[in-house]
Amino acid sequence: QVQLVESGGGLVQAGGSLRLSCAASGRTIINYPMGWFRQAPGKEREFVAAISSLGGNTYYADSVKGRFTISRDNAKNTVYLQMNSLKPDDTAVYYCAANNGRIPTTVSTSYNWGQGTQVTVSS
Repeated sequence: QVQLVESGGGLVQAGGSLRLSCAASGRTIINYPMGWFRQAPGKEREFVAAISSLGGNTYYADSVKGRFTISRDNAKNTVYLQMNSLKPDDTAVYYCAANNGRIPTTVSTSYNWGQGTQVTVSS
């Protein structure tokens, strides 16, 4: 079982940047494709970005493509989400997910999930 802890969220003005981190413990994530998801108030949890186990392949939701970058450092057992040119619509709780299988691009209860970190973008 992988335990995930997100950090790096906060309040930022539109156009600003934040870098989220997802620190894993319990076991190495080197064999786990990882993903970031977000959930805004009153909305369903949605896919943001995902990365293959060795980092060679990345995937993004159309709404964040060109602004967000997912990366991982398997030696540090950590996954990152660099968020640039933030918009008020990016306001949400951001969750990290680990999946022992396919790359996580859709929500599933079978993933290991973190507790989330709040990102608020003011206009």
